[in-house]
Amino acid sequence: MRKHVSFPRLLFEIINTLIFIAVILACILPVWHVVCASFSDAGWVIGHSGLILRIKGFTFKGYQLVFQNKDLVTGYLNTFFYVITATTLGMLVTVMAAYALSRKDVLFGNSIMFFITFTMMFNGGMIAYYVIVTQGLHMFDSRWALILPVCFSAYNMIIVRTAMIGLPESLVESAKLDGAGEFRILFSIVLPLMKATIATVILYYVVAHWNSWFQASIFLRDRAKFPLQLVLKEILVTGDVSTTMTGTANVNTSSLSGDLILYRQTVKYCIIMVSTLPIFAFYPFVQKHFEAGVMIGAIKG
Repeated sequence: MRKHVSFPRLLFEIINTLIFIAVILACILPVWHVVCASFSDAGWVIGHSGLILRIKGFTFKGYQLVFQNKDLVTGYLNTFFYVITATTLGMLVTVMAAYALSRKDVLFGNSIMFFITFTMMFNGGMIAYYVIVTQGLHMFDSRWALILPVCFSAYNMIIVRTAMIGLPESLVESAKLDGAGEFRILFSIVLPLMKATIATVILYYVVAHWNSWFQASIFLRDRAKFPLQLVLKEILVTGDVSTTMTGTANVNTSSLSGDLILYRQTVKYCIIMVSTLPIFAFYPFVQKHFEAGVMIGAIKG
């Protein structure tokens, strides 16, 4: 027998469903618009107004022009280097700091947590940060300026620490009785029990470093070190497609071939797809862990 649903409850479910449908469409339609535009005929894309919901005149010409540019290819490789290096160092520092601060017997643990949490709310400002990185650490125009200063996140450390506090204390005590050291306990016992949380934090780090461009814009001058997102920013914000499509810094747009001029708008869509595809490909591998891990870290300890 079907359970009777009151009218207010039914109205709430209908409105809730409509809101979620609207949110889903708001997330999917822009992505679908970019996908369709990147594979469509350039002349049709230029003359079309509004959302593009279908592919017209399927072509790979825009992607061919994108991958002919050395700045984009170099930026892609640089971004992979920055993301992998910063994420690896960040996870190493994060899990070790979280493990130490999750132990009840650590010296000055509460005071250290206070100062770490304090940095989440207050900082010295951009000028002090710039002076420290350039003059204190001597990292101006260095790849390390995009890795070391941003490889650690206090928020991510708190998530991992909260998950570690939730583990049974008897596991650590029994391991110590068997002669295991702190590093053995951390990497052989604690971390294997926290796969969901670790996957979640890795995703946070990867997405943050992949989307980062501001660090590069203030610390890097050598274009050979530019990440992909900084090149993308130059194209989408300044509209300087000629530089991107030719791979040369000072190019007169009037000297470009007809194809390059025609595909100017399409190349923008292709670059967006190229820059976001790795994240789309990476997320399914951590999705099941992410759904569990984000809830584990949601309760602060």
